[in-house]
Amino acid sequence: MKRSQPYLLVAFLFGILLQSCNVSRHLPAGEKLYVGADFVLNTDSTITKDEKTRLTEQLSELARPRPNKRLFGFPYKVGFYYFIGEPKKEKGFRAGLRRRFGEAPVLASARGLTANSNLMANVLENEGYFRSQVSGEFVDVDSYQTKARYTAQVPQRYLIDSVSFIGDSTLAARAMFNASPKTLLKPGNAFILNTITAEKQRIADVLKQRGFYYFLPEYVAMLTDTAAGNHKVRFYVAIKPDIPEAAKIPYYIRNVFIFPNYTLSNARRDTNRADAYRPPVENPADTGRSLRRFFIVDSARVFKPQLFNDVIGLRPGRRYNSRVQDLSLSRLVNLGTFKYVRNRFEPVGRNGRDSALFDVSYYLTPLPRKSVRLELSGNSRSNNLAGTLLTLSFIGRNFLGRAEQLTINGTAGIDLQIGAAGRGVTNYRYGTDATLSFPRLVSPFPIRYDRRQILPKTNLSIGYELLQRDSLYNLSSVRASFGYAFRTSNRVEHSLTLFNVNYVHSFNFGPKFYNAISDTNAAVSAPLLRILQDQLILSTIYTLNVNSDPNANKRHSYRHTVNIEPAGNLAGLLLKNDETDYKRIFDAAFAQFFRIDYDSRHYFQLNKSLVWANRFFGGIGIPYGNSNEMPFIRQYFVGGANSVRAFRPRAVGPGTFSSTGGKVLFQDGGGDIKLEVNTELRAKLTSIFQLAAFIDAGNVWSYTDQTYYGPDSQFNKNFIKQLAIGGGLGLRIDLSYFLIRADLATPFQKPYLPEGQRWVLNQINLRSPEWRRDNLILNIAVGYPF
Repeated sequence: MKRSQPYLLVAFLFGILLQSCNVSRHLPAGEKLYVGADFVLNTDSTITKDEKTRLTEQLSELARPRPNKRLFGFPYKVGFYYFIGEPKKEKGFRAGLRRRFGEAPVLASARGLTANSNLMANVLENEGYFRSQVSGEFVDVDSYQTKARYTAQVPQRYLIDSVSFIGDSTLAARAMFNASPKTLLKPGNAFILNTITAEKQRIADVLKQRGFYYFLPEYVAMLTDTAAGNHKVRFYVAIKPDIPEAAKIPYYIRNVFIFPNYTLSNARRDTNRADAYRPPVENPADTGRSLRRFFIVDSARVFKPQLFNDVIGLRPGRRYNSRVQDLSLSRLVNLGTFKYVRNRFEPVGRNGRDSALFDVSYYLTPLPRKSVRLELSGNSRSNNLAGTLLTLSFIGRNFLGRAEQLTINGTAGIDLQIGAAGRGVTNYRYGTDATLSFPRLVSPFPIRYDRRQILPKTNLSIGYELLQRDSLYNLSSVRASFGYAFRTSNRVEHSLTLFNVNYVHSFNFGPKFYNAISDTNAAVSAPLLRILQDQLILSTIYTLNVNSDPNANKRHSYRHTVNIEPAGNLAGLLLKNDETDYKRIFDAAFAQFFRIDYDSRHYFQLNKSLVWANRFFGGIGIPYGNSNEMPFIRQYFVGGANSVRAFRPRAVGPGTFSSTGGKVLFQDGGGDIKLEVNTELRAKLTSIFQLAAFIDAGNVWSYTDQTYYGPDSQFNKNFIKQLAIGGGLGLRIDLSYFLIRADLATPFQKPYLPEGQRWVLNQINLRSPEWRRDNLILNIAVGYPF
């Protein structure tokens, strides 16, 4: 029975192929299978080749219907559709199989041809090619297949000649005129309907930011005049005269009511304005003004009033501003304290002849003040360690009355090494940490920041972790930090950790460890010698992230990250050397160094299913003063699933140093300088499966110290020749919530080989088991490498 299975499979596939080849006999009489469309564009001489290509691509996206999917020219899903046959039940197994793997034939339709032609002509008109004409016809491919051919007559494109904003004495017209310098309609640009629509939206947004709450984009009139000649258009922008009276005047805020304990079940009780109290006003000069009123309905005083002064930007007595309102709602949502956030604007009369008043109400439904969560997660690390982590979390919300959040975690996990050729280690991790997060800048003195952005955060954290590495040794780590995170724009993020302490202590050394450090092979013993030394780091860390504007260029996005970390300088100034010529705190010599690195990532959307991803990383750590070398927990490493994937984790460098035999096991060596470049093509096959082709290059070097790895480990002018280079192919499975990645890579250049023998492309031999064992590296990880 088992021997017949391959034959049954071949027969099954052959049957599907026959059905694909004989689709014609299943088609309805007189119908033909639609296989797609092509385009013939007869353009004016002023239209460039690139513009013609763009128009062809744009029109091809409009063609409907989409033809059936094909494999090597065959409509295989249609073949499978007919192979399964007509099911007897709509919800049976056969029907489900047909829906999942089959596809009904897409037939040619004359009605669709006409509709497409009209749509394409309209799109060309909207792009400024006035009086364009599009016609369509079917062209037979063979006896049962046909395709659509669209012929477009595209005249010269119309350009903007001038833009005039026409106003009157009304406040809305004046506000529009004041916003005219930033118009999107520029003389010399092409006439594009989408740009005109965007300009209407821009004007409406500007007026809403200036108090005109009821103003809408359709209240803007765009008049055009093509009498200028020479394919030029004059624009006249005005506000329509018949808009509602409420849209013509700005609105001011009279009262702000906040209901921070609102629930639908007790809406009447939770919104009783008679229970409102008025907090102290920030500016005492405002207390005598009738419009400066701010009320909170919170009988239990669960929330401190200053929280809402920080979060809500609308103020009584000030003009309504849509941007401030959107920012206020975003802040309330991002506090992590409220489950639901909504608000209402209630007109309460005129404020003189030229303005009106609002009462604003915020209805906030809080989350539980205390919650406990148990989470089991999978993880993968840069050194090819993969495993599970169990986390028990306690969350205390509104901890001090101003939406502070206290998070306490207890963790336990195990990491197994993937792709270590039987020489890996198993790590057991246990830890606990606590973080208190404030939605503001906590400081003994006032700090000015841009209040037009998301609220800054102050984070205070402390933690402990115990790492047990098989029968090698145990590593305990105590850490504490205090710092700020804030934005200066939607694209720029800052993180400043003013005070960062990390103490690492090794103990409980096993027999495998002592055997390793007595090994004459430096690749085995050298990395472990540093483990014997306790590490104490007192540093300040600054991180800058700059992201691309997603609305500026959708085909190119990027992210730049800079990290700067000086360590030990203040302690170095205040303390004196002991008898060993080191400065110590609690009998531990603290590290002194300066570390800076730069990470740049660029993503190019070549088409809807192909992305070109690139990364450059460069970093350097310079020890000085109280340190002769960088702490191993602050060193750089190369190799592994998120680095140069053709080499095992941390198996590269420093320099030309050969780590064969030892570092796969211990993985505790690294370098003070790192350069790495990665490039990857990502092809989306389906909504779930993706393929990738990649090339990685990089290495690490020592800055000055040559004690462990010799003179060839130091950075020098021949660093290009010392790069580890490799490439390969990858398969990615996108499961929406996370992505599983398998990358198979092989080295192209091995830096530890003698010069002149480092390029190994000519040694590739897929049929050799020895070559495959030593050179094919499989990396399995979660998420993209960059």
